Amino acid sequence: MFASVGFEPDSARIDIVAHRGPDGGGWQTYSSPAGPVALGHRRLAIIDVSDAGLQPMADASARYHLVFNGEIYNYIELREEMRAKGEIFASASDSEVLLRAYMLWGEAALPRLRGMFSFLIWDDRDKTLFAARDRYGIKPLYLAATPRGVAFGSEIKQLLGLPGLSGRMNIPRVHDFLASGISDHTSETMFEGVIQLRGGESVMIDASRGGAPAAPVRRWYPTTAGETVIGEGEAAERFRALLTDAVRLHLRSDVPVGSCLSGGLDSSSIVCLMSQMMGSDAGGAKVNTVSACYSEKSVDEKPFMDAVVAHAHTQPHFIFPKAEEVFARAADITWHQDEPFGSTSIFAQWCVFEEARRVGVKVMLDGQGADEQLGGYHHSFSFHLAGLIKQLKLAEALRTMQERQAWHGVPIAQQAKHALIPLLPIGLAGMLRNRHRAMTQHDWLGGELLQAQGSDRTAFERARIELGLPPVTDLRTLCMNLTYGSNLSMLLHWEDRNSMAHGIEARVPFLDHPLVEFSLALGNDHKIVGADTKRVLRRAMEAILPPAVLQRRDKLGFATPEQAWFRGPLKGMMTEGVEATLARYPGLFNADGVRALAADMLEGRKPVDFLLWRIVNLGIWGQRMGATL
Repeated sequence: MFASVGFEPDSARIDIVAHRGPDGGGWQTYSSPAGPVALGHRRLAIIDVSDAGLQPMADASARYHLVFNGEIYNYIELREEMRAKGEIFASASDSEVLLRAYMLWGEAALPRLRGMFSFLIWDDRDKTLFAARDRYGIKPLYLAATPRGVAFGSEIKQLLGLPGLSGRMNIPRVHDFLASGISDHTSETMFEGVIQLRGGESVMIDASRGGAPAAPVRRWYPTTAGETVIGEGEAAERFRALLTDAVRLHLRSDVPVGSCLSGGLDSSSIVCLMSQMMGSDAGGAKVNTVSACYSEKSVDEKPFMDAVVAHAHTQPHFIFPKAEEVFARAADITWHQDEPFGSTSIFAQWCVFEEARRVGVKVMLDGQGADEQLGGYHHSFSFHLAGLIKQLKLAEALRTMQERQAWHGVPIAQQAKHALIPLLPIGLAGMLRNRHRAMTQHDWLGGELLQAQGSDRTAFERARIELGLPPVTDLRTLCMNLTYGSNLSMLLHWEDRNSMAHGIEARVPFLDHPLVEFSLALGNDHKIVGADTKRVLRRAMEAILPPAVLQRRDKLGFATPEQAWFRGPLKGMMTEGVEATLARYPGLFNADGVRALAADMLEGRKPVDFLLWRIVNLGIWGQRMGATL
């Protein structure tokens, strides 16, 4: 997807992202007082694969013109509602439903949409361009103001090279990525001059008055949510009904649908629900599942995958990502990602979507989003314990720490120490964090350019303030911040680029907004109980998941055996990668500190940390994308 107001670049701007839409393309230009207006589109045909779904799509009067990336899952219900009002449809596509919804309701159509989307609508009568992005930012939309006009793109690379966009790195956001491992947490990107609309934002450009973009407007963003007080049984029943409905809607497709399967609670829940709906256990179509496996026991989840495959009667496809392929593919993956990425788990995810394309599956459902809503990450315990301590629920806090020690082997003293950090004033916590980094990590961020960006405010806190989110005081407010402010938007970025690189649409049922809003409003007692995470999901899926998965207490995420790889077959390439980054960006880091930290990790004196890959991948990004200081 691409648009420009005030100038018409070459239509190759849309061909740069041909991978996002291998099923066709379109390019149209219009006139306005601000200058030429261009709309471009690459099509991934999922619903109504006929030519009736081609874009840019115009209404019968040729006043409105749409380019759209994503899916509107409740398009059937919306179409019937509009037909009752006299609307007549020329296609069976969700794109036409979106266009007519905007024509009928204007911006008030946005809260009615259940889906993932970014779209642009040109009003050729009023000479305005309207742009919007879905609530959670599942589908991307970037914006750049150039000396000649304004441009939008689905990927950053479409905007680089336009007038005024030199490809220089945005050092404050690069600092956030390196120091905190977080990106996509603000409207800024790691490129100077390129910003993104955040989830739930829209913007209107009035080309009849010069074409300058108005400030983005957040339409539906819930910075607070009333707490739902219900019992465990009712919570589980309502959660199961909402998730089931979400999966049902996300199965709407005119092309084959499959699922990523990691063996964790989230993806396993989706696969088992898909299997029920498709009748796999009764001889109906089997769900194609794709999973990444490893011989290293520390990250091996295949026994759990096998349990789901047997229970849900799926058609499994297993891939085994190889260490030697990490660097061979890193440059291409980085080009598709546009920005540096945080760990080699992104390489594994790339391999999963590559296999899905090989077996002919064009839509993949995934479990992204559940951990953020329900406190599924193990670091959530620190905030949960801090909340219990603030409420003087000391007996419950002690029981939680005892269970974590028994189930996960985390010493009580270590848990107590981590629980105190969220209780400290932000400034003091930041000072202690920076001091700890300098003392234990050789002050690797102490280079002149990065040091100038350091502050007592973390990237996480910066995102919270920019978006007007509540301070993190307990598990519930943590979940709100993870869902809207930081972690999730980054993971969705990685998944969108990895899937679309292979012409595959990745869908995330856990981010159906009725389910998200219900989950975030639930009290903490439905999320963490003792050492039991995602309690409401476990209770909701008791009769649906195999016991081996339902009773899992470990949390691997989408892990790769980085420690074994980096100290083994990739050791030399990691060392060379560190040196390449230091040579490309002299003065950015404390070079001696980076080398000492890398040696500690690669020689076994410190555990391998994700930050080592971040340093290496920054150099790969610079080389592949031409990012300069």
